[in-house]
Amino acid sequence: MEIKVGKIVNVVGLKGEVKVYGDYESFDGLDKVYLDEKEYMIENVRCQKDMVILKLETVDDRNAAETLRNKEVFIHELRDLPKDTFYIRDLVGLDAIDETTGKIFGKVKDVLTNTAQHIYQIQMTGGREALVPGVKEFIKEINVEKGYVKIMPIPGLIDMDFVEVNKDED
Repeated sequence: MEIKVGKIVNVVGLKGEVKVYGDYESFDGLDKVYLDEKEYMIENVRCQKDMVILKLETVDDRNAAETLRNKEVFIHELRDLPKDTFYIRDLVGLDAIDETTGKIFGKVKDVLTNTAQHIYQIQMTGGREALVPGVKEFIKEINVEKGYVKIMPIPGLIDMDFVEVNKDED
């Protein structure tokens, strides 16, 4: 199984490092990644201004790194995550529920990770999209098993027609 964890968007310096659009936590502790089905051992991984910087073995100069630009980066095995940490792919499609009323106002469309904090992109039931900061003040509970994310709505941003639901029943 291939799991996309990022995309190489640029090169860094002259020693073969590449800049990856992805979440640093996805790369921390990895030994290898795959580009076009080819395995690359990771020599070093670091974070620079919310971007992942990878140094891959056998990619030792800027010219070699340039050949990797725009390639997607994959892993073949999911790692166990710490408590209260989730893979984005598990969050996409979850119901977005008003934490105080229990009403559905949309679904999680994506989680943007190239910002200071994660941003939950919500596809609203009325067709609009809302961006909700991924901080405790707004993301109150995530329950992948039951299929929802409870959100404290931001006044003026999320005030659409709601669909009634009770997710607390078992």
